[in-house]
Amino acid sequence: MKKSLLFFIVFTTFFQAQKLSRAEIKLINEGDIHSALPIYQSTDELQHQTLLAVSQEIDPLDKNTAVLVDRMKLALLSTDSGVGIAAPQVGINRKVIWVQRFDKPNEPLEYFINPIITWKSELQNLGPEGDLSIPEFRDLFYRSKVIQLEYVDLQGKKHTEIVEGFTAVIFQHEIDHLFGILISDKKKKQENDEYLKVDAFKKSDSLGR
Repeated sequence: MKKSLLFFIVFTTFFQAQKLSRAEIKLINEGDIHSALPIYQSTDELQHQTLLAVSQEIDPLDKNTAVLVDRMKLALLSTDSGVGIAAPQVGINRKVIWVQRFDKPNEPLEYFINPIITWKSELQNLGPEGDLSIPEFRDLFYRSKVIQLEYVDLQGKKHTEIVEGFTAVIFQHEIDHLFGILISDKKKKQENDEYLKVDAFKKSDSLGR
């Protein structure tokens, strides 16, 4: 009896944590749902607080999740050089990201729901990064060369894959956003790190994410 009650409590808590709030649903569906959501900027105090907040998981089967995914893609496509975007960057603290897959033919954009990095290589590279939410900021950052990733799609199907090189860098950057980590704050923490040089970047200039 106790085990059944504990399972019910855990399951109910998990389900409630995934359920979108009225405010989130309103924001996701605001205006034309076939248009891009605005990209939040760190220069705005209220938007900055959203960018610094930790994101929760989202129900992949909720119809509003599909709308969020579509509008995030449009937001990314509206930029000049963006190669990735995370839900906090459009005001929703939920675990959804888009990443340009430079490791695949035709370099497609792909979405990832509730992504987690389950393993990172000790081998790191140092390369340039910018951010769509931080105007006029770019610098060099350490990132693992290879990662293992788990996520689900809009049908709730679970996927696992190994990603390396520049695409792995984008994943790490976007998943940082889900934990409220901005590269403008990250730089100081990496100043004394050591690394092994690896040329894992497809482009030499700083790209926004």
